[in-house]
Amino acid sequence: MEKIAILDCGGQYTKVIDRKVREAGVYTDIFPMGVAAERLREYRGVILSGGPSSVWEDGAPAYDGDIFALGIPVLGICYGMQMIVNHFGGEVLPHYKTEYGQIEIDIDTSCPLFTGLAPREKVLMSHGDAVSRLPDGFRQVAVTGGVCAGVWDAERRIAGLQFHPEVDPTEHGVQMLVNFLRGICGLTETYALEDRIDRSVRMIRKRVGENGKVVVLVSGGVDSAVTAALLVRALRPDQVYAIHIDHGMMRKNESDLICANLAKLGLTQMRRIDAEDAFFHTPLVIDGETYAPLCETCEPERKRAIIGHMFFVITEQAARDLQLDFHTAFLGQGTLRPDLIESGNPDVSGYAKKIKTHHNDVGVIRRLRDSGHVIETNWDWHKDEVRQVARMLGLDEEIASRQPFPGPGLGVRILCTDGGMRADPEKATRLQAFLSEQERQFHAVLAPVRSVGVQGDHRSYRSLAVLEGGALTDDLTAVSAFAREIPNRLDFINRTAYLIDRDRIGGELRSVHCRICHQTAELLRELDSIVTEELLRPMEDGRKNRIAQCFAVLLPASVDGERYSVAVRAVVTSDFMTAMAAMPGRDFPADALAAVVRRIRDSALSSRIDMILYDVTGKPPATVEWE
Repeated sequence: MEKIAILDCGGQYTKVIDRKVREAGVYTDIFPMGVAAERLREYRGVILSGGPSSVWEDGAPAYDGDIFALGIPVLGICYGMQMIVNHFGGEVLPHYKTEYGQIEIDIDTSCPLFTGLAPREKVLMSHGDAVSRLPDGFRQVAVTGGVCAGVWDAERRIAGLQFHPEVDPTEHGVQMLVNFLRGICGLTETYALEDRIDRSVRMIRKRVGENGKVVVLVSGGVDSAVTAALLVRALRPDQVYAIHIDHGMMRKNESDLICANLAKLGLTQMRRIDAEDAFFHTPLVIDGETYAPLCETCEPERKRAIIGHMFFVITEQAARDLQLDFHTAFLGQGTLRPDLIESGNPDVSGYAKKIKTHHNDVGVIRRLRDSGHVIETNWDWHKDEVRQVARMLGLDEEIASRQPFPGPGLGVRILCTDGGMRADPEKATRLQAFLSEQERQFHAVLAPVRSVGVQGDHRSYRSLAVLEGGALTDDLTAVSAFAREIPNRLDFINRTAYLIDRDRIGGELRSVHCRICHQTAELLRELDSIVTEELLRPMEDGRKNRIAQCFAVLLPASVDGERYSVAVRAVVTSDFMTAMAAMPGRDFPADALAAVVRRIRDSALSSRIDMILYDVTGKPPATVEWE
């Protein structure tokens, strides 16, 4: 069988490379970076993934240099390209030029990697280091702003790309991968993916056996619904117990709709647990460390740890009520591969950095997984693949196309801070100096809140910049393009939002004391309902609404230091490992943001809300969620 080896350098997109190559009809195997070259002799090509390390630093991933002596084509992506350059005697400089997000590059179309492409292409960059000197035998075949974006050695058939061809923001990235596979590697066979449903059913039956029991957590999203449907197909009804936990951080009317939909899956043993008080007010000991209750916690990772641990505490008690325990029974979860990658799970990648802890990969779940008592039918899939499986299983489109909703729910959309804080004055001055250099004059204020981002395959926790200058009369596409430059130039910012309810912010922003409680959850529930109702409407001209995920975020910042603000977040993506900010008129109805502003200002919520913002940041440098 013709096949390609993918060497994992710890990048967030390694599995995306794997999926895109398989979709191109080529079988793949993923290996750790340090795999012995001898194991790769039967492969027709090697792809080196991106990663969070720098080739010049101590502790960079070790590799077998003989992989370059095998005489088979090699494609290095981002870190993989820098590794190639460094190996062959070139030079990579740290922090030479930082670039995050979609940019345009110039390419040499005579390079076989770019056959059939235009001389200028839009690609996704996520790096800080850059090539400063090429090795002998290599020529530069792509460039952006004086920075090398692609290299090629025709004799050795070794190519490198500083950008990511595997992700959607690289508009013709799939063609580049096909050019490598078919044109450079010379592959001709077509690999058909094994039937995923049959494979999952066989796995479940083998793991659970004739008399085993599975307790499956069902959130109402497509991931857990697919897991539940596969369990129902593989096992007898008396072997599957479904639990839906309402932790007080669900969307408006969410739990009622979920339980009604899940009853259609054939789950005969289902229980709904209302656990807001337990989630909000229970102190915990997690891995030997004492955690204050969620209602007293600000730090995002601690919030995620508390919520994830409480899910298991509540589930374990529910299992005991059913005379089950997880020494013999199994826990079913809708975990996806990106969840494990972003959680920095060492079983998925030896080098991937933790971006944010997912509730389905906290410590207690990892230990249960190690004991062999977790069933995860989706662990090798991305979101769009799960949707395809849902439709193959015959699930209602309402479930198959359901908006993603994180396990922590509104808990990671209520940013928590202590009141009275102001932005760092030195950083605020640097922001103003950057803005004064631009041809298009924007006003901006540095907000005294931070959010989680992903930059160069690392987690970042940095400040928010709020742009102002014309409310909804401005072209948000141009605003988004400009905002992309801010994190590239200012290393303390990873997210930019635009003021849409008025022309000017009106002063310096101060933080507002905010915690997760019933009142803040109720406020965000109502705001989120308005946002999703308006932005997810069909397009007026019959075109498809392209938003993949849409929600509201409660921000503890305002001019008076007393009211909250709200940010609207809407993205276009297929795999959620990268994303572009959705744009009105192109991706969703042109009047939707104006309708959001009008409805909030005309409602009883208005007195509690200062600014209404629209998040114009892509992933990277931000994550889709704010925490």
